[in-house]
Amino acid sequence: MHKEIVIRVCMGPGGIAAGGKEVLGSFREHLLKAGIFAKLKEKCSSHQVGCLGLCARDVLVEVHINRNKTVYQYVKPDMVERIVSEHISGGKPVEEWLADDTFKTFYGKQMKIVLADCGKVDPEDINSYIYSGGYEPTREVLTSWIPDDVIDEIKTSGLRGRGGAGFPTGLKWELARRSKSEIKYIICNADEGDPGAFMDRAVIEGNPHSVIEGMIIGAFAIGSNKGYVYIRAEYPLAVERLKIALKQAYERRFLGKNIFNTSFSFDIDIKLGAGAFVCGEETALIASIEGQRGMPRPKPPFPISKGLWQRPTVINNVETLANIPYIIRKGAGWYSSFGTEKSKGTKVFALTGKIRNTGLIEVPMGISLREIIYEIGGGIEGGKALKAVQTGGPSGGCIPASMLDLNVDYESLAKAGSIVGSGGMIVLDEDNCMVNMAKYFIQFTQAESCGKCVPCRVGTKRLLEILERITKGQGRDGDIERLERLCNGVKNTSLCGLGQTAPNPILSTIRYFREEYETHIRDKKCPAKVCKDLLIYSIIEEKCKGCGTCMKACPSGAITGDKKKPHKIDPNKCIRCGACFDVCKFKSVGRD
Repeated sequence: MHKEIVIRVCMGPGGIAAGGKEVLGSFREHLLKAGIFAKLKEKCSSHQVGCLGLCARDVLVEVHINRNKTVYQYVKPDMVERIVSEHISGGKPVEEWLADDTFKTFYGKQMKIVLADCGKVDPEDINSYIYSGGYEPTREVLTSWIPDDVIDEIKTSGLRGRGGAGFPTGLKWELARRSKSEIKYIICNADEGDPGAFMDRAVIEGNPHSVIEGMIIGAFAIGSNKGYVYIRAEYPLAVERLKIALKQAYERRFLGKNIFNTSFSFDIDIKLGAGAFVCGEETALIASIEGQRGMPRPKPPFPISKGLWQRPTVINNVETLANIPYIIRKGAGWYSSFGTEKSKGTKVFALTGKIRNTGLIEVPMGISLREIIYEIGGGIEGGKALKAVQTGGPSGGCIPASMLDLNVDYESLAKAGSIVGSGGMIVLDEDNCMVNMAKYFIQFTQAESCGKCVPCRVGTKRLLEILERITKGQGRDGDIERLERLCNGVKNTSLCGLGQTAPNPILSTIRYFREEYETHIRDKKCPAKVCKDLLIYSIIEEKCKGCGTCMKACPSGAITGDKKKPHKIDPNKCIRCGACFDVCKFKSVGRD
């Protein structure tokens, strides 16, 4: 009796960086050498897939034998021969290399819609996507539906834009449909630029056809024959796989003239962005596609009435569009059964920071932060105490550990002073300084400001200057109030979303961690011992062995002492680099 064998090797960026290409090549080599391909013919396949989610355990490999799945973690090329001989040929999995119970908890509370086929389909093989049901929703819509039917279905589903603003997708399409113009455009915003965020990138790298299909259906709904994918050139793997997917879609006539032998025609072009964060704002993105500098313009008019080349334009982000085929396939009622009353469906998050299980997750809206961090994420790395969760990237805020039972949805996070955003989620522990975190994010937004409006260009600069003073021990009485006044000014008067949301990390950290600001300003100390200008290094005499390791590591010659006798640090020469603290094996260097 023949066995049906499928081997899936993670070839997302994490998988590739950990050696995924070599692992995949090794599987093909050893399967061929063992005669398995010849024996099983079409019943055996080993192929690449996109991100499998638990990036911390790459290279991940799934072995499916007669649909029984076994997962291996940390796979290296030299492990493959044994997996092939003992498991695939012999039928006995290699126990010591199997994924542990972490996988059950990591995936247990997830609900995958957007990522349903990521990790299953080969992103460079359209047949793999078609086999999973791909392009069937497009065929059904184009041959059996009218545009108003599509719009009503999306409105009923409750899908909201996953790019950060959360505007109802069906309503946006309806407004664009009503706009009077012979030419309309639909744009996929893949200009993901938040620090620590890789959701949209992973979707395109793992299942680009779902995004293409979402664009086709959206174009049909609004009456557009031309689409663009605006994607940053810094994502070479995503760009490469998108180009392959588009080529294959054209070859199958899913794009181009008279799709599925109907009167509907649709074309997609790729526009590479140069990595400007501000181009995530829709009017700046439009300017970039038009060949202008990526700078926002005042609204109204909104893009749905006057967008690309002054024509009605719908802009949806990657995750929003990737939801569309699944909503059409399974129905609006099915989709709206997940989530909360006002936040339907699921949300993809990039879970990073001081967490055991870093990776890509998709959860139903309304799940609590506690469930994400301690059940899916496995808790804090090193057993340390959770301090805060930063959501929404530079536009979001920091939520304290005391609010762990907060639901993750648009309304709850906004009320707490943060946002869902595009889906970045950074976990912070007791070793993180909240003042320094606020400074980090305002540094980012200040550097990424296009400079068009004064509140953002100058306001973020002044905010950064105050935070830099505070973290250098030069804080003044009244600085917290100055920050709050300036934040509100920038928030209320900036031209676009970048400036309007830039103060969020500062306002949220003042709101929940005011005492840390006060300690920095009043006592000239950093409780988390992160701000190096506020640290004082000293050697604890009773612990020092006089080994000289710290003396050799010190770049400023601040440490002196005889061999096998306690050393000393000259505070006037110390540059607070921390090299002595890092190299001391006896923990005799203190910092305060």
